[in-house]
Amino acid sequence: MDYPRYDPASPVTPLTAAELDALDRLLQDLPADGVMSLDGLDGYLTALLVGPPAVLATLATADWLPLVWGGDDEAGPAAAAPFASKRQRKTTVVMVLRHLRHLSQQLVDTPDAWQPIFSIAEQGPQEWTDARDWCTGFLQAVDLQPAAWDDIWHDPALAPLLVLGGGLEGAAPGGAAADDLDDPAVCDRLSRAVPEAVLHLRGRAGASTAAG
Repeated sequence: MDYPRYDPASPVTPLTAAELDALDRLLQDLPADGVMSLDGLDGYLTALLVGPPAVLATLATADWLPLVWGGDDEAGPAAAAPFASKRQRKTTVVMVLRHLRHLSQQLVDTPDAWQPIFSIAEQGPQEWTDARDWCTGFLQAVDLQPAAWDDIWHDPALAPLLVLGGGLEGAAPGGAAADDLDDPAVCDRLSRAVPEAVLHLRGRAGASTAAG
């Protein structure tokens, strides 16, 4: 199936809060296995931008975009499944590419103001941050071309990404692997370390020129 290629020089048109909610509901309602949550999508797209520049620059859109909804239907290029219609598919593609472009602009121009989309659970006055879905999506992007990431995962600063995302083959997360993620306080602590880890990774990967 043909998809428009991501253009890092295209206009920045951030999704509104209402559009993000609509995209979240759409993904949740798709009748397919492997559909990403909005958190997972945000992490997936972020990894494409902060990782090795060659990944996003060389992958065809069809190689990474359909994974958002669990893959394309085998019936052929005219099929809409798992979407209700071709129009719904097109709308989703446009929204995902717009969000990718907005993330790119944030990570290049205002990285300190960038805020990933994490789940938040409230227990009375306490708020617990949970980045597990986000990190799982992030590592799904890494799995597209794992060799391109080389030995970057030996950096202990990236342990929260590995632990919360379920790990990668051949990448040891260090001491944090023993943490109990069922404990909301532990999950919250690791989750709050993820943004700093991502910006650290972005600096290591030298992705700013590709993301801009």
